[in-house]
Order: sequence, then C-alpha cells, then structure tokens
Amino acid sequence: MNIHEYQAKELFHKFGLPVQRGGVAWTADEAAARFDEVAASFGKPVEVAVKAQIHAGGRGKAGGIKFAKTREECAAAARELIGKTLVTHQTGPQGRVVHSVLINDLVRADRELYFAILIDRAVSRPVVIASTEGGMDIEAVAAKTPEKILKEVIDPAVGMQAFQARKLCKALGLPNELANPGVKLMLNAYRLFWECDCSLIEVNPLCVARHADGKPYLLAMDAKVNFDDNGLFRHPDLAAMRDTNEEDPREVEASKHELNYIGLDGSIGCMVNGAGLAMATMDIIKHYGGSPANFLDVGGGADAEQVTAAFKLLCSDKNVKALLVNIFGGIMRCDVIAEGIITAAKSVQIPVPLVVRLEGTNVEQGKKMLEESGLPIITATTMADAAEKVVKAATSH
Repeated sequence: MNIHEYQAKELFHKFGLPVQRGGVAWTADEAAARFDEVAASFGKPVEVAVKAQIHAGGRGKAGGIKFAKTREECAAAARELIGKTLVTHQTGPQGRVVHSVLINDLVRADRELYFAILIDRAVSRPVVIASTEGGMDIEAVAAKTPEKILKEVIDPAVGMQAFQARKLCKALGLPNELANPGVKLMLNAYRLFWECDCSLIEVNPLCVARHADGKPYLLAMDAKVNFDDNGLFRHPDLAAMRDTNEEDPREVEASKHELNYIGLDGSIGCMVNGAGLAMATMDIIKHYGGSPANFLDVGGGADAEQVTAAFKLLCSDKNVKALLVNIFGGIMRCDVIAEGIITAAKSVQIPVPLVVRLEGTNVEQGKKMLEESGLPIITATTMADAAEKVVKAATSH
C-alpha cells in the first residue's frame, strides 16, 4: 500500500525524523490557513511550496509544485492544482487527479542527498541505500554512476546498528556536527521501517540546510513510504491511510472480494487459480499472439460468489474481447468453478466469447454442468489449446 507525502511526513515526525513545517489542504481556503500557520511558526514572512499530492513521482517537472510568498498566492496555487489531472513519467498518459496539496515552508539546501530502506530480495534482508546524488532518480544514478550508491545490509535479528549509520554518514561526507543527527535520523527511519511493516522508505532529497545563524541541519524534504499489504492487519491506523482514488478502480473492487487482481492493457480477460498458473497462462497467451488484460488469481478456496464477482470484474473492462478460465482443481473444485461460471453468465450476460479449461478434482462433474447449462462456452483440453482458442476468439470478436 502506498500513501501520500503528507501522510509519510506525519509518520516521519512521529518517529523523530526532521521534516518541514506545514500540512495538507483540500481547498484553497485550507491552503491559505496552512500558510498562516507556517508563517506564525516562524514569526515572520515566509515562502512556501505548494505540492500536489498524488501517488507518483516527477511532480515538479509536470507542474505539480508551485511556490508562494503570500497567503493569496498560496490559495491561488492550491486552486490551480486541486482538481487538475497531473501527468508525470510515472502516471502514464492518463495522469492522476489532484485532490489535495501539501503546504511546506520553502528550504534552500546546501546539499541534496539520497536515503532509502527497502527489502533486498536477493539476500532476503532489509538494505539501506544512500547516495550523494540526491534529487535525482536513483535508477539514473545506478545506470550512470553506480559507484556513488552506498549500501548497508541489515541483519533483521539485531536491526540497524549505530556503526552502520556512522559509516554511511561518513561516506556521504556529512560534517562532524551532523554526524550524530545523521545517525539518529537513519536509526529512527529503520525503526519506522521495521515497526510499521514497510516495504520502502525513501527520502529524496535528504537535505543539508542552514539555520539563520549558519548552523547546518538535516531535513527530509521529500518522503515516500510503502507498506507490505500482508502486514496491514497489525496496523489498522495505517490501513486507514489508504486512498482508493489513487488506485485502479478494478483493483479496488477486487480487493473487496479478496481477489488477487492486477489490471493490464491487453484484450483477453483471465481467471485462474494459483499465482504460478496465472503467470503461465499469461505467458502462453502471449506466445500465441494475444495480450492478457489482467492477472486474476481467485485462489484455492474461492466460492461461487467470488467467481461471480470475478466475472463481473472482467466484463467491466471495455478492452476485453474474450475471456479465458483456466482452473486446475486441487483445493478448488471444478464443479464449484462451473457453478460460478453458470451463475455469472446468467447474472452478468457475458458479452464476449468465453473459453474454459478445467482439470482436476470433480472435473467431469464440472464439464457436465457446463454442457447442460446451454451456455455458448468454448471448451479446451490443454493450456495450449485454450490459449490458441481464446486468441482466435478475441481476434475475431
């Protein structure tokens, strides 16, 4: 699960990471109020950044970050951004609608660094990544100057140690007066990562700035936090941060029925049980010249109601030209799938060709139910047979 920058910064503040002053606004009037709060905290005129809140990077280059020196300018910037569809290199051409903005005091940094914590699946451990090249896409740094990426693998049994944080601070070239604050920031970030079941924490840029008296300090000028969905049952407060406006409506609907669904841009809707079989089904569809419209794993214990919900979901995709049901009945019985197909066809009125391949427990009973249903179903015996038939059906539909 992803959250917005303003939510991530709230978590940062809770765990002792230094962030800018400010808050989120949903209207222009609220933005003006946030400006007043920031100005009051400094006791003098300030300049603020007005940042569009969407689950995507590249907002600045897409015009999603504006600056204001007065409350009127702040309100005008918010009014311009809220409701706007922002298109960045991460949103795709459809873009994302901005529903809120974050108002932060503007800080001019002496240096911009990069800091992140994520799971390295190659070693099955958390890894802390840092770089002197902050403010850039880390992928670009890895491609052009990989030697500037620093890594510390963390033993999950003991957590991140102070010596590892000191090693990174030194490698980043932090001055002596920022060594202890840097260590504290990194250890607190790891505590957030571990205690909240995060899959990613990213600070880009992590800035070195200066107070009015010239004393340097560290600041998390941006914040990105992702969570492991499988751990959210332990954190109802974090789960409440979910913004379904930022997610594919099809995936939101699927989650209501406990279906594992990922929307794609092909023309063949797939319903399969088991993640491995689902991926193999997508591969063989591509092999025969088709393109899957989704990944949909109904799991091993789906009932007729979930199967019906899955069909409704697949048929709601206007790009789908044909459907393929590929079920191997182990825990999932073929007669249950057949019942779900029949129920769905009667309630949904499936508008495209339907290819079904069943194998496993109660397969003969399931096939018989489909044959006696009177539905226009194209049956298949093997995966190759099913893929070939569904690609042909999608092409001719």
